[in-house]
Amino acid sequence: MAKRGGFPGGMPGNMNNLMKQAQKIQKQMAETSKALEEKTYEASAGGGVVTVTVSGKKEITSVKIAEEVVDPDDIEMLEDLIMAATNEALRTMEADVQAQMSKFTGGLGGGLGF
Repeated sequence: MAKRGGFPGGMPGNMNNLMKQAQKIQKQMAETSKALEEKTYEASAGGGVVTVTVSGKKEITSVKIAEEVVDPDDIEMLEDLIMAATNEALRTMEADVQAQMSKFTGGLGGGLGF
């Protein structure tokens, strides 16, 4: 008597349902990824004298510098403030991406390219 509804080796016969679920999750991940790319993340440094905005595509979209922090004799401080604000904005964006994608990966980690 032949086995019904399965694959050789005892795999479940519900492979179509599994594939449909995988396609649904893939579609949801793509939609979430697109939504994350469209978001912006903002961070400030130096008590708000430097503000940097980045997109979910990891692109700087805005840098705002308060006039009082521009000191020609201390360019290094301004550079540090810009770098600090940019890095914080990128960290905020990355944390949001990880939080959103972990809904799909179940915390599997970075091996999936997110």
